[in-house]
Amino acid sequence: MILFPAIDLYEGKAVRLLRGDYQQMTVYSEHPEEIARRFAEEGATHIHLVDLEGARDGSTPNLETVLKIRAESGLFCEIGGGIRSMETVRKLLESGLDRVILGTAAVRDPDFLGEALAAWGDRVAVGVDIRDGCVAVSGWTEKTELPFLDFCRKMAEMGVRTLICTDISRDGAMRGANRELYRQLSAELPIQITASGGVSSLEDVRALRALNLYGAIIGKAWYTGAIDLKEAIAEAR
Repeated sequence: MILFPAIDLYEGKAVRLLRGDYQQMTVYSEHPEEIARRFAEEGATHIHLVDLEGARDGSTPNLETVLKIRAESGLFCEIGGGIRSMETVRKLLESGLDRVILGTAAVRDPDFLGEALAAWGDRVAVGVDIRDGCVAVSGWTEKTELPFLDFCRKMAEMGVRTLICTDISRDGAMRGANRELYRQLSAELPIQITASGGVSSLEDVRALRALNLYGAIIGKAWYTGAIDLKEAIAEAR
């Protein structure tokens, strides 16, 4: 299982939100590239980036910061937030990022998703953000009536190779990962699943690895010191 330490970006800074609430934001660094270098020094091979402004507004205001992170860390970088056009997909991937994550666009514009998959294959992943059993969009600010499992099955049928599945209720809450959710997804879907939201202990990492998941994202647990990244990477392997 691959461990993805995360950097969420807002106005060029590394921040964390509590359960996706933009009013509950903690700024951890004004130099996110320094955090990325620390991830690399501690043994990370991959990094998960989220442009929070982009997720909310459908733009790419943190692109310069993202490219600096990629250049200075040398890590495999996946990026989500505000990617809603082929022009943006092309700009990000041709700039040297390794994978883009479509969220709102995958829900609202399946034709665009299909076009992106046809052009870029497994360099396009889909983020499935789950609130009360349904898919949420627009930076988690809007809940749809779309049951998450139905949507995940549709993504697999369309040829999506990787899903990043987030339990919004657990994100940033340090309550542990929703293991039953990922057990269900792993059993139901023949594609790569990355767990996101609430991974807050080495026990979580061990439990998710046992489910044969592709990856797990660590956010607040690293920033608060609850998880030692070197130890977590060893457990994930």
